[in-house]
Amino acid sequence: MAVIAMLLTGISLKNAILLVDFAIHAERARGMTAREAIREACLLRLRPIVMTTFAAALGALPLILMGGYGEELRQPLGIALIGGLLVSQAQTMFTTPALYVVVGRLIGWRR
Repeated sequence: MAVIAMLLTGISLKNAILLVDFAIHAERARGMTAREAIREACLLRLRPIVMTTFAAALGALPLILMGGYGEELRQPLGIALIGGLLVSQAQTMFTTPALYVVVGRLIGWRR
């Protein structure tokens, strides 16, 4: 079960890191503001993020649907995995851009 938590954390962090990386590149290469850069990064990365999330969720679907021995452990694990994937990706897509803009403003304010 700890491996499942690491999977959720890893996918969520990977997406957040890629959003920030794309935004930093857009800021430096094109001279965009932090808000424009993170918006562009979100638009570019939305499809891959959604595809990754749904691929992992579909991979966990047999945990929920399969019966048999050990079903009482696998079914809640599958439900938690799919719910965690959906919630963590939604949080990543909302909190990462917000924090990026706030940090960008703080850095601009300090200069």
